Amino acid sequence: QAQLEESGGGLVQVGGSLTLSCAASGVILGIGRMAWYRQTPGAQRELVAAITRDERTQYADVVTGRFTISRDNANTVYLQMNSLKPEDTAVYYCNAAIQGNRGLTTTYWGQGTQVTVSS
Repeated sequence: QAQLEESGGGLVQVGGSLTLSCAASGVILGIGRMAWYRQTPGAQRELVAAITRDERTQYADVVTGRFTISRDNANTVYLQMNSLKPEDTAVYYCNAAIQGNRGLTTTYWGQGTQVTVSS
């Protein structure tokens, strides 16, 4: 089994920057696609950015040019958020496809971290 631990959320001013981190831990043989999603009350969870094992990336149109997703060799995915807007306010969730024992791959979700952009 594995788990995802998110950090870096908080309060930031309009136009500011914030970096989210998500560290995978536990019994991990490999990690495939990793992604960040966000959700506001009453809305569906939406994809913000994703990155594959070979570092191909995709972004939601509303964050393209402002957000950057990346991953390192320590099972951590990052989301660098620049030029933040009030509409970026949401709970951000880390998502990862993690291969565990016996080659079983399971999709995991982080607990969510609140990002609030003040007007």
